[in-house]
Amino acid sequence: MIKSMTGYGSAKGSSEKIEISVEVKSVNNRYLDSSIKIPRVYIAFEEPLKSIVSKYISRGKVDVFVSLDSSNADDVEIKLNKPLAQAYITTLREMSEEFGMVEKISVMDLTRFPDVLRAEKSEADTTRLCADISDVLEEALVGFNKMREAEGEKLREDIKARLGQIELLSKMAEEISPRSVAEYQKKLETRMQEVLQSVNIDEARILTEAAIFADKVAINEEIVRLKSHIEQLSEMLKSNEPVGRKIDFIVQEFNREANTIGSKGNDSEMAKITVEMKAEIEKIREQAQNIE
Repeated sequence: MIKSMTGYGSAKGSSEKIEISVEVKSVNNRYLDSSIKIPRVYIAFEEPLKSIVSKYISRGKVDVFVSLDSSNADDVEIKLNKPLAQAYITTLREMSEEFGMVEKISVMDLTRFPDVLRAEKSEADTTRLCADISDVLEEALVGFNKMREAEGEKLREDIKARLGQIELLSKMAEEISPRSVAEYQKKLETRMQEVLQSVNIDEARILTEAAIFADKVAINEEIVRLKSHIEQLSEMLKSNEPVGRKIDFIVQEFNREANTIGSKGNDSEMAKITVEMKAEIEKIREQAQNIE
């Protein structure tokens, strides 16, 4: 089942007395670009969590928000980084002297500077917390993928319907092509009769000219390739693997055949069919941008 690149998932859990909340959001992107938003004190968890994300998602801009509420925890210790605090105090005093400002340094001022205070837990608790956050993340990703699959099914149905329309248009073009050759032959014969003012015209010459024209406007090869592309894309839509990039590529092939058919067409009806075909192909291309 194909998946959309956009989605949302969330889950909650706990690790001892710490409440864990995880949200996963994604938007379209050419490659996988995951970002973990987690309290700075637990920044070491970022890479393990990214590794989990990559198991569930192969393409898209993914943001993971991890919230931790440790208000009920009694084993978190706040430590002061004394050298850093002293460095801030020294710098502030130097600034006061340099700019002739009144020195007013409070404890609250120092706590606002990064890394002056930090929360620490024991190594064993940290390891367990990382594992518990990972479990909650996986639960969020399961829900996230269900939403993407539901959206992916809508995309699949839309593309499938447009493929049916392209197939219908290609059949119409295939039927029109021989008719245009016959019409050309008839017009050529009429013009020759007018020029020569005689019914005794060279039939062989007309047939030769018509054959040359038929070769120029023949779209048999393009139609065959177009049918092959339709079959390939139909099979891609049944795949359980990420197919977004493959669809991007095959849509380019669709456009190439449609452009060639359009360039060979010599009447308004064929031009209309080509325009409609290219419009459907463009809509498929737009939808493919949303597929993983």
